[in-house]
Amino acid sequence: MTGPATATRITPGLAGAPTAVDVVVVGLGVTGAGVALDAVARGLSVLAVDAHDLAFGTSRWSSKLVHGGLRYLANGQVGVAMESATERGVLMEVTAPHLTHAMPYVVPFTAGTTQPQRAITRAGLRAGDLLRRSAGTSVGTLPAPRRLSTTEILQMAPGLRSAGLAGGMLSWDGQLEDDARLVTTIARTAAERGAHVRTRARVLSATGTSVRLRDELTGSSYEVEARAVVNATGVWAGDLVDEVTLRPSRGTHLVLRAETLPGLTAAVFAPVPGESNRFVMVLPQPDGTLYVGLTDEPVEGEVPDVPTPSDAEIGFLLDVVAASFDRPLHRSDVVGAYAGLRPLLDTSESEGGGSTADLSRRHAVLTSRTGVVTIVGGKLTTYRRMAKDALDTVREQTGLGGPCVTAGLPLLGAAPRSELAALEQPRRLVRRFGTDAALVLESAREVTGLTDDELLAPVTDTIPVTLAELVFGVTHEGAHDAADLLDRRTRVGLVPADRDAALAAAERALALVSAARSR
Repeated sequence: MTGPATATRITPGLAGAPTAVDVVVVGLGVTGAGVALDAVARGLSVLAVDAHDLAFGTSRWSSKLVHGGLRYLANGQVGVAMESATERGVLMEVTAPHLTHAMPYVVPFTAGTTQPQRAITRAGLRAGDLLRRSAGTSVGTLPAPRRLSTTEILQMAPGLRSAGLAGGMLSWDGQLEDDARLVTTIARTAAERGAHVRTRARVLSATGTSVRLRDELTGSSYEVEARAVVNATGVWAGDLVDEVTLRPSRGTHLVLRAETLPGLTAAVFAPVPGESNRFVMVLPQPDGTLYVGLTDEPVEGEVPDVPTPSDAEIGFLLDVVAASFDRPLHRSDVVGAYAGLRPLLDTSESEGGGSTADLSRRHAVLTSRTGVVTIVGGKLTTYRRMAKDALDTVREQTGLGGPCVTAGLPLLGAAPRSELAALEQPRRLVRRFGTDAALVLESAREVTGLTDDELLAPVTDTIPVTLAELVFGVTHEGAHDAADLLDRRTRVGLVPADRDAALAAAERALALVSAARSR
């Protein structure tokens, strides 16, 4: 069969993969996918691999924010803050306006908020707006901050503790529809331009000119020659290149139902008691949930495939949020929890002491003795700049490729917001696929033979995921099994009960595509 059922170049396993390319990229989180796209856009042949799946690691465990750098400015990391603000603007206005939107957030002032703390908050938000303007991001994309009266802040966050509430501040940052969806879209864009993107392909060893791979589906080994190898494996970077030393930190989030704190039309930054510039965020999501986060805890020992939140972190997050809201929060309100590990680069100044919260979020490009180029550190917002710096290093060392062009390269589905708003497609599909919303529905219709009503019906009354997007995850996005569909192509798996309820739909999508491919 030809057509949509075989349309993807994102493929599980290594069957038919090239054995010689310009660049091998190891790791398919946001940075690795970004490197693959940057490299192919420079005219290079690319093989990008991951031992598991797209967005398997840290990239799917974020706060789903496109940070403008305010938190780094508060820590004196001016360069990192400016870089974040610049990349936020590129992501929201050029690269992925379909996957991002402006997120309003409020910072409440209470009787316990001192005048110096209020002044610091106001000054910090004004500094953040100066970053926005310096980065050239339109006020139409991200409005300027302003003060809120008590009445105004309660309209946006009606559950806030009203006793002692004395207004607050309103500001704006970028928010992603879904971090794993961003990774998938970057990878699909790279594949559309000719990159070979392979999941379930584990790197057993690597030098600057070759990699030895194992197909995790068949157990077969492959040797691939390359003119450059880029290590973008995040917290696992030291496993591939032993000269790299990391100090991972764990960031934990809770998942609550939206009705737990009803009526939120803005995120809430709840102050941590006793801290002048630390907050816990309550972040409304488009799927009817709230994310509460996050923590910053050092991690020792072997890096797990899937990190686990600690009981202490869950308790801390609940306690901080409960202090700002009238409704008490309990463990029973937590319907899901997840944790991600930040790949923070260790330095001689930080060895043996200090909090991981104090380590710089600046990324670094390192070249090993054998020539492997490692990109490490950084954060989701600056993935494009990280990819650029890694490929610029490759170019300096090998002469490969032309200059970076990704600052002006929209991802698949991207379009101006006015154009996206005018699309006559289901809003959920537009939010997640942009101008490709019609392709999602058309290809699912062709593969399955089902009606639009069947393809667009939510999986359950409380799970808005549709069969159309699950089918598209298999045909165009390389999903291999139900875990790929529920945990990464969609985020149903963040709530275990929802995952159980959606499992049959995921298995149905896989079966429908399998049947179409066998015809």
